[in-house]
Amino acid sequence: MYVKFWKRFFDIVLSVIGLIVAAIPMAIVAIAIKWDSPGPVIFKQQRLGRYGKVYTMYKFRSMCVGAEKSGVYSDDKDTRISRVGMIIRKTSLDELPQLWNVLKGNCSLIGFRSPLTYHPWPWEEYTEEQKKMFELRPGITGWAQVNGRKTVEWNNRIAMNVWYAENCSFLLDVKILFMTVFKVLRNADNENVGETVKNEDI
Repeated sequence: MYVKFWKRFFDIVLSVIGLIVAAIPMAIVAIAIKWDSPGPVIFKQQRLGRYGKVYTMYKFRSMCVGAEKSGVYSDDKDTRISRVGMIIRKTSLDELPQLWNVLKGNCSLIGFRSPLTYHPWPWEEYTEEQKKMFELRPGITGWAQVNGRKTVEWNNRIAMNVWYAENCSFLLDVKILFMTVFKVLRNADNENVGETVKNEDI
């Protein structure tokens, strides 16, 4: 009942509230990005969503235009990140436009972190066990994000996402929400420590 109805209900209510409350901060961030570096304010990227369906994810642009051509990994010394981008990444303000994804139904507030269409591997290369995580909507935050985030190797991230899909509940989501706030305030596990892909199944 929670996953089929209440989870989506809370997503809609909280994303609407979030967009209203964050309207002014988002406007300030948008102006700062435009002032700091040339290019669009919003960064759009194709991601894998529920059941492997591709959708467009929105974030505030934190890197120079065309930065993806140089690779998918970045850290706090990456010259591709703009000055404003560095700030909004550390404070996770770059994630705010994803509230629109939540409202549209592409995402949930809490779920698995939607992967790129080609990284860590394309949809066809996920095992049947790994594809269980795609039975729920991807989330802005999730169980893997509060248990290591970018420091965890991808197979282990996916294993945690599968566990979440099999154990999703209201109380677990509340726990993840509070853990997320704590992580954001501490800026914990928010930088890639290197390539986190291994060719082994969960």
